[in-house]
Amino acid sequence: MRRLLVLYGLAMTSVVVVAFLVPLGLLARSLAEERALSAGRQDAQSVAVFAGGATQDSARLDAAVLAVNGAQRRTTVFLPDGKTVGAPAGPSPAIDLAQLGRALTARTDGGVQVLLPVGGSAGVSVVRTFIPDSELTKGVQQSWLVLAGVGVVLIVATMAAGDRIASRLSRSVRDLSSVAEKLGSGDLAARVEPSGPQEVASVGRVLNGLGERVAGLLADERELVADLSHRLRTPITALRLDVELIDDAQERERMTEHVDALVDAVDAVVWAARHPVHNAPVSRCDAATVVRDRGRFWGVLAADQGRDLRVDVPDAAAVVGTSVVELGAALDVLVDNVFSHTPAHTSLVLGVAVVGPLVEVVVEDDGPGFVAADLAERGRSGTGSTGLGLDVARRTAERAGGRLVIGAGMSGGARIVLELPSQA
Repeated sequence: MRRLLVLYGLAMTSVVVVAFLVPLGLLARSLAEERALSAGRQDAQSVAVFAGGATQDSARLDAAVLAVNGAQRRTTVFLPDGKTVGAPAGPSPAIDLAQLGRALTARTDGGVQVLLPVGGSAGVSVVRTFIPDSELTKGVQQSWLVLAGVGVVLIVATMAAGDRIASRLSRSVRDLSSVAEKLGSGDLAARVEPSGPQEVASVGRVLNGLGERVAGLLADERELVADLSHRLRTPITALRLDVELIDDAQERERMTEHVDALVDAVDAVVWAARHPVHNAPVSRCDAATVVRDRGRFWGVLAADQGRDLRVDVPDAAAVVGTSVVELGAALDVLVDNVFSHTPAHTSLVLGVAVVGPLVEVVVEDDGPGFVAADLAERGRSGTGSTGLGLDVARRTAERAGGRLVIGAGMSGGARIVLELPSQA
């Protein structure tokens, strides 16, 4: 932006310089020519005083011609009898025209000749003063150099002033861009000091107001989510008391583990609601271990519904950049979708595969598949549910630097893949 503003200023100044200095240069040239022609006419007139009586007083004519002839201008008198006085010069059509009584200025080789006819008793004499091109352009080069110097000074001064103004303006815009980038990355405390032109400063004030508004809305949303999550503790406590009344020790232990997992999930929701995503610590986990664990968890329900649940994970660790809780929650919602939206006895596969720099966490079933392929959005499911499950999985993948891929499985069912960068 700074360079662009300087270039705009330079272009405008260049146009102004050309528009003013070029006519001045042409005027200087015209004045030099007029000055030389005026001097030539004066020489011709001073000699013409004596040219009319040349036959009676040739000495005075010779003296007048000698007085005006110099290194530059040369004057010649063509007498009626064909003789010449002064600088050597040959006849020409312009001289013949002047002998008819017409004064004129004509171009000739190397310069301009001023012709002045003088009538006398013996006929018409022609006084010719030759002005060379060097005198016609005397001082023109120096004038152009001075004008060019003035133009360079103007352009340099404009560039310096434009760079200073552009620097101040671009600094204000860079501050706005920096704060906008921080706000976009989740740093809602970022603020800009309004500066620069009134319009730019106004944008800074609006951006600060926007940051405060967004921060307030998110704070209210976090408090609401945390409050709702906290309210779940009362029914969970009641559920725990009911579990303790189960007579079967093995069943009681299994249900207690489920209740503990539910408490951990609620605690995670409360923590996530009160802590912005950009403040969360960097987490890593072994995707193979998580998939294996969630496979055991869902295996009981799968067996109860007559589903064939197969877990296909490698023996080696497949480390990804997300936590055990987040990856487990994403798998739970995906598997829950299979149980909720496919008929009983529908088989499914939980798998992990390392493909180059990626770790693919796969949930695949033999059900009817998706109604549409663009369902990984909040509020869309295609079956009348909230659609939050796919959105949870998608955001988990994106926070880890990956993506959620939805497609069809080998048997025509749904295939959902969490593509996560490997952290091994």
